[in-house]
Amino acid sequence: MAEAAAALLERAARRDAELEELRALRVALQAVPPAALRARLGEHHLGALFALLSANDREQVSACVSILERLLQALDPLYVIQNLREELQKGLCHPEDSVKILTIAQVGRIVEDPGAVTEILNSPELLRQIINCIGGEKIAVAKEAIKSLSRIAQTQEGLEALFVSSLLSDLKNVMATSDIVRYRVYELIVEISSVSAESLNYCANSGLISELIGELTGEDVLVRATCIEMVTSLAHTPQGRQYLAQQGVIDKISNIILGAESDPFSSFYLPGFVKFFGNLAVVDSPQQICERYPVFMEKVFEMAESQDPTMIGVAVDTLGILGSNVEGKQVLQKTRSRFQNLLSKIGHQAKNAPTELRLRCLDAISSLLYLPPEQQTEDLLRMTESWFTSLSSQPLELFRSISTQPFPDLHCGALRVFTAIANQPWAQKLMLHSPGFVEYVVDRSVEPDKASKDAKYELVKALNPVAENKPHSVHMREYELDSLLFSTCWM
Repeated sequence: MAEAAAALLERAARRDAELEELRALRVALQAVPPAALRARLGEHHLGALFALLSANDREQVSACVSILERLLQALDPLYVIQNLREELQKGLCHPEDSVKILTIAQVGRIVEDPGAVTEILNSPELLRQIINCIGGEKIAVAKEAIKSLSRIAQTQEGLEALFVSSLLSDLKNVMATSDIVRYRVYELIVEISSVSAESLNYCANSGLISELIGELTGEDVLVRATCIEMVTSLAHTPQGRQYLAQQGVIDKISNIILGAESDPFSSFYLPGFVKFFGNLAVVDSPQQICERYPVFMEKVFEMAESQDPTMIGVAVDTLGILGSNVEGKQVLQKTRSRFQNLLSKIGHQAKNAPTELRLRCLDAISSLLYLPPEQQTEDLLRMTESWFTSLSSQPLELFRSISTQPFPDLHCGALRVFTAIANQPWAQKLMLHSPGFVEYVVDRSVEPDKASKDAKYELVKALNPVAENKPHSVHMREYELDSLLFSTCWM
């Protein structure tokens, strides 16, 4: 088969290949291992095939793309950039999207290779073409270009090439193409800024982060909604949070939330702004963030207490994020009856809301109730128990009823709630004394699919250590549970 492929390859390189020959070559190459291809491949083969991409025949271009994909995979990235630089440049501005995707995929291979990436840095025209790809109509090409430029910028030389040269002007020119392309460039800038403090400094000095912040705090509510997602990503890193704080951006976001009451269009951007603070609280300090920006907590409660399903969903997500660690749980506990009342509403939504909101409620409840074993103090255990009882007059039965419904997502969501509390003594005692619960836990026949079986298995694992560690202080039924859990094969 290798001989047949080699013969077809030679014919394609000597003259203008016929479409049928290209199709035959495409099929033949699929049966040849990459190592065998590499041994028989020469520059004249690749040059001829790249030349065929200039034809007006779409079928011919498609066949050549498939052939080149196979052949280029067999070559070292350093060889590709050193010997096919001009072909790559032409490919990036080719009118056919399939050729652009082929070429940008090779650029992706090159930038991931430590030896080859420096070659791109010495090719400003190629870099310029990659930047121009951000403005292309094909989102797959734009995303690959962003990924490649982000990888290039992970070195000092790459940062210099992008931000201390004429390429910065090219980047800004591409931004002017459209709103969508401008946001793609912002996405790239945020990705680069997230690498290190030095990377952020280059991006800040370019003026592009300031432009992003300007749009975030501007008057266009739709632009705000888009920009807050990128600023939230920037806040995930220590250097990003420090920059936003130094520039007064966090205070500005807080003030916008404060003024949202009088803005009839606030529903467009308010969810994103609230999520920003929720994420900020988790990666920083929930207590400090909530104390410094009290409007955040107040707005979360307002949204959760509203009748708007969209706002309720965002508030529930945010409460789940905030309560995912002990400090956040303690912040919520300080609100006392207000949060207890809110839990009752969340429990009601978990039972009665549309499916998507029910799932979000179940996930938030799991996050709020979970306590790692090393953090299970008496006070915190009392707190999670009181939260659980606030969800419903019969919370265990509430989640059991949800877990028996014929909807896999809801079923697994309810099981995750049980898993979240299963290693807490009060919860296990409750489960053990609930008629039929032990039998339900160890009954694999009620699980309709793999996801459900996996969720049940996680519940078993969470229950088992508690039963193991208390052989002398619990009811005899705990021995039954321990025996059943160990005797049940889940895998």
